[in-house]
Amino acid sequence: MTGEERRGLLRDATDEDDWAWRRRIRANPTTRPIYRAVVFVVGLVLVLGGLVLVPLPGPGWLIVILGIAVWASEFEPAARLLEVVKSKVRSWDAWIKAQARWVQALVAVITVLFVTAVVWLVLRFMGVPGLVPDGITSWLQLHAGL
Repeated sequence: MTGEERRGLLRDATDEDDWAWRRRIRANPTTRPIYRAVVFVVGLVLVLGGLVLVPLPGPGWLIVILGIAVWASEFEPAARLLEVVKSKVRSWDAWIKAQARWVQALVAVITVLFVTAVVWLVLRFMGVPGLVPDGITSWLQLHAGL
């Protein structure tokens, strides 16, 4: 047996052990609906929290996709949606990699400008958070028009 075959067997055994608890929960008619409800609520919290964060800079979409992945562990429609999302992300990645460097740079610059504009708008309408040091707050108010 080669080293790769051994690693494959170990990985399979580990994967099986890792998910044995889930199989036990699913097999029990009392715990299965409770487990599915918990999965639904956790996924819902992640999706809704991510959607709230989407207009703000940060990982809003990533959190939404994480919530869908949680749902996909128990619900087939969510699993199909997750596959569509993965396909779109792979397509975007392939498209970007196939472009000339100047196109990649242009996309990066546009992304940075967009995020900067969103941060500026958030700070403009919500104010600079109190945890930002006074020196930075003064600089932002003087130079960024906040």
